[in-house]
Amino acid sequence: MPAIKDDWYCIINPHAGSGKTMSEWAVAEKLLTELHVPYKTTLTNYKFHATLLADEAAQHGYRKLLAVGGDGSVHEVLNGILRYCDASGAAPEDFRLAVIPIGSGNDWIKSTGIPHDTESVVNLLAAGSFREQDVVRVETSEGVRYMANVGGTGFDSHVCQRVNRQKEQGRRSATIYATALMHTIRVIRPFRGKLTADGQTVFEGDIYSVALGNGKYSGGGMRQVPDADMNDGLLDYMAVPKAPIYRLIKDVSRLFNGTLNQSALVVSGRCRTLEVTADRADLVEVDGEIAGNLPLKVSVTGSKIKVLAA
Repeated sequence: MPAIKDDWYCIINPHAGSGKTMSEWAVAEKLLTELHVPYKTTLTNYKFHATLLADEAAQHGYRKLLAVGGDGSVHEVLNGILRYCDASGAAPEDFRLAVIPIGSGNDWIKSTGIPHDTESVVNLLAAGSFREQDVVRVETSEGVRYMANVGGTGFDSHVCQRVNRQKEQGRRSATIYATALMHTIRVIRPFRGKLTADGQTVFEGDIYSVALGNGKYSGGGMRQVPDADMNDGLLDYMAVPKAPIYRLIKDVSRLFNGTLNQSALVVSGRCRTLEVTADRADLVEVDGEIAGNLPLKVSVTGSKIKVLAA
């Protein structure tokens, strides 16, 4: 067992926020020093490097990890922590996860109440403002991931794939998720699938999309699972069965006003385990990252991790 360190291990994505990371981090460093918060810093060099760095930090006794970046950085750091827990038998409850939000979406912080302001975030961190969040395990064709916020398949995963490609090409705007959604609605075809929640079939037939949520927000503020609670021990799900495209487009506004679960077009509920099987290996996304293909199994493990919260 490594000696437990009191320092914050800060994993910085220098490419987040269209290059704004280092200027924001300079502000954070100054405040951390002034508030006498001990910390160590390291930079990521490639995609998913933060997962490796977080795993290694945990192996060396760090139990407080700070992601400096967007939702992707939070996802990677969380997965590094929980990878270590799986391998070592350490308890997720022993860890604290925080973020200085610099990405383009920053959806995870909308559920935790963290402000999009570096000074305020550092003050919360120094004050020890944390709460528990459920640990959610996701199994796909490519193995195990852990979900901080929201994931899904169908519309959800294809929108994420399109958004990620546009970001890689340097295209960033406030409407990038909405335009990707409208494009996907026009071109995607449904898959024949079955949803099983806590061992009971809740839908079987042609499906356009399945979303699953620990948090409420995704895609820059859309709410596919508007009633999700990060600390209730349950997973919220929402499925969109096949319907006329004009009816789907008519309900798009519900994604933004928090009433999608009231639409007659969707199937929604809460459970501890959810399985999605299908007639084809459609994409699965977790926290905005493509994580593999169907079939999909998601479970709330019963463990908790402490996360920064206002």
